[in-house]
Amino acid sequence: MVESLLQRSANATGGRADLPAHLGLLYRQLIEQQVSDEIALRLVDDVRAELGADQLANSTLVRDRLMAKLETMLPANLGNAVARPATGAGCRSICLIGPTGVGKTTTIAKLAAAFKLRQRQKVGLITIDTYRIAAVDQLRTYANIIGVPLKVVLTPTELVAAMREMSDCDTILIDTAGRAHSDQLKLAELAQFVATGKPTEVHLVLSSTTTQEAMEAALEQFEKVRVDRIIFTKLDEAVSFGVLLNVARRARKALSYLTTGQDVPDNIEVGQPRRLAKLILGEKL
Repeated sequence: MVESLLQRSANATGGRADLPAHLGLLYRQLIEQQVSDEIALRLVDDVRAELGADQLANSTLVRDRLMAKLETMLPANLGNAVARPATGAGCRSICLIGPTGVGKTTTIAKLAAAFKLRQRQKVGLITIDTYRIAAVDQLRTYANIIGVPLKVVLTPTELVAAMREMSDCDTILIDTAGRAHSDQLKLAELAQFVATGKPTEVHLVLSSTTTQEAMEAALEQFEKVRVDRIIFTKLDEAVSFGVLLNVARRARKALSYLTTGQDVPDNIEVGQPRRLAKLILGEKL
């Protein structure tokens, strides 16, 4: 009981009295980045168990080992065709879903620009977001600038027809209206679109500025629709990055992309675990 109380006291003050100096500093950094207690404790205990006393005195070695452990906790599919598209692989459809205000439309535009301008793919855009004022106009502006066709659909049947018309594209990107995780009626409507359209991939878009509780609530509800991958947006506005690790672990879904700003087609990158691990350990964006 005394040992448990001492441990709890050390955790409350952001430290572990039983840890070697370098490992203790890294543990405090994990806690400051809002990595969950369970994950932070597991990470430092695993590193301490693997390294000898001399090795634990080497700050670079301790940091590198902790970095490697962090990476293994972040699921990723770097070899997946959706994350690294290539022409000639047949038509691929990617649908973005998520709560309101997380940056789905901007992310769609970044992906469209990257696929079309950098990878020379034939790209098509479809939007079912007819709820927000000027939402269609925003995506149409992006489509005109990038030079890709855009179709607006109102029903699941129209979505299927639009996807069929664009079947000669390498990639079809589908934008959806933001949905509050508590709005079961709208979520059911979105689920019908996804079930009818049967896109190749469904990516849940979450903003890194959102609280962990809100992200987990969104994840729980959108999983009822369908979630294959996770996209974290607005990393440039995030206060800490540990929450992203907590949510990714909870989701058990690979990271597909990270966005780091508003610039189109820039400020988007493939979701590499090492990149997020470095951010959690203090590397600048």
